[in-house]
Amino acid sequence: MKAVSGKLFCRMLEGSGWILKRVNGSHHIYAKSGSSVRISVPVHGNTPLKTGLQRHLMKLAGIAESDL
Repeated sequence: MKAVSGKLFCRMLEGSGWILKRVNGSHHIYAKSGSSVRISVPVHGNTPLKTGLQRHLMKLAGIAESDL
């Protein structure tokens, strides 16, 4: 799996219809209308997300590995 940064993952979420609700410190909170799921993405500059966290966030958001 290709490691992506928090900034790039946020852009991917916004491209697939997720809306930034708020920013709490370095965590960006996203929501989608019609869904009760909230996604919290840590944005620490260009540091890549850890593999397990990235996989979990992709599963919640419905983003496939091929979309990376």
